[in-house]
Amino acid sequence: MGQPGKKPGFFASAGIMWQEFGIALCLMLVLEGVLPFLYPRRWRDALAQLVQLSDRQLRLMGLASMLLGTALLYLLH
Repeated sequence: MGQPGKKPGFFASAGIMWQEFGIALCLMLVLEGVLPFLYPRRWRDALAQLVQLSDRQLRLMGLASMLLGTALLYLLH
C-alpha cells in the first residue's frame, strides 16, 4: 500500500474506518436477529410491552443503552 512505517493518508484511513463501521453494523444485525429467530413468540410479546411504554421511558432506555455501549467500547479499546 505504501512505504513501511509510514502512516496511511486520510482517505486510506477513512476507508478502513468505513470498513470497520460496516463490520460493526453487520454484527449488530446478526445479534439483533438471534432473539426473533430463537424465541419469536417471546420477542413479539416483548415488543408489545415496549409499545406501551411512554416516550420518556423509551428515551431513558435508549440513553442507558448508548452509555453502556460507549463505556464498553472505552474499556475494550
